Amino acid sequence: MKPVYVIGTCDTKEAELRYAVAQVIAAGAPALLVDISTTPSTAKTDVTPAMVAKHHPQGADAVLGHADRGKAVTAMAEALGRYLLSRNDIGAVLGLGGGGNTSMVTEAMRALPIGVPKLMVSTMASGNVAPYVGPTDIMMMHAVADVAGLNAITRRVIGNAAHAAAGMAMNGVPATQEAKRAVGLTMFGVTTSCITQVRHLIDSDCECFVFHATGTGGQCLEKLIDSGLITAALDLTTTEVADHLFGGVLACTDDRFGSVIRTRIPWVGSVGACDMVNFGGRESVPPRFDHRNLYVHNAQVTLMRTTAEENAAIGRWIIERVNRMEGPVRFLLPLHGVSAIDAPGKPFHDPAADVALFAAIREAWKAAPNRQLIEIDAHINDPAFAEAAVHHFRDITRGQ
Repeated sequence: MKPVYVIGTCDTKEAELRYAVAQVIAAGAPALLVDISTTPSTAKTDVTPAMVAKHHPQGADAVLGHADRGKAVTAMAEALGRYLLSRNDIGAVLGLGGGGNTSMVTEAMRALPIGVPKLMVSTMASGNVAPYVGPTDIMMMHAVADVAGLNAITRRVIGNAAHAAAGMAMNGVPATQEAKRAVGLTMFGVTTSCITQVRHLIDSDCECFVFHATGTGGQCLEKLIDSGLITAALDLTTTEVADHLFGGVLACTDDRFGSVIRTRIPWVGSVGACDMVNFGGRESVPPRFDHRNLYVHNAQVTLMRTTAEENAAIGRWIIERVNRMEGPVRFLLPLHGVSAIDAPGKPFHDPAADVALFAAIREAWKAAPNRQLIEIDAHINDPAFAEAAVHHFRDITRGQ
């Protein structure tokens, strides 16, 4: 049975961590205590700070030699992630702590593949946990009282977490021998028609995973690609790039498309919903954009039409990364519009802006045997576009 890795800083939370270890063992699972203290610690643990720190790319001194606590914590988080990735015996990971511990342990947890059980008991867990969880399957449990001594509350909360971690370690979910290819698709409300058609066309022999293009959605897709759980993609809605470049609230990161570059999976891409930048309610739109073409989608979402100049920048940003993809790639341009509200008669219909997007992509494109740029004489939500996307998807996945 693989052990539960109980992780935290023994210089400040040794009693709580040892209690968690004892509860894991009492529940029937083995446990290892991992100390990630960045100040001197005399605790006798299964894994010492020095053992973790040596996994930092610059060695242990880069972690334990810092007088600056912030730099030490940042370096320890990187070292811990690399340490955990070096292990092949992780049944579950259980972290305990406040802000510093939560930051270190969850950063390392995010490096682990989807499916490895990850549970963080944290004083930060009742607020915005997106920075800690990111695109992964980390479970956050609110500590209620600070992890600063054992009492009636912390014993119960830590004990429950330890039992949960032990249960996950002892009851792994068996992998299925799924005959269908696992395919990721990206969708936004304004490309729902396209993705629904595509999904129906491939559903018989593909297991479809649809990701809402909300920033986190794209990150989740890429995390699953990196984890090997998704082996091909129809990434037709790349609107997160517009938000990333122009201040929207549903932004991707600089690593968008990075997993495809790294893994070389078959990939069909397009520019779905690249005609818009997303904000919250109308009052949340920065005043500098008051003169722009704004569309109130609902009380919580306001869309801003991208300009020709912005579209050109979006096209260049995407294609710079597509040009680095060495796997089989097809990139499709829907010449009659990229979203439901970019069609003729709709509020974001702007042929000049779309032309600028397509022209920038053509200009930046670097031809290669594995990559083809394909222009489709249709709107992205037209059946002809969905059929073309599936045709090219079949072409690049045939025999794989």
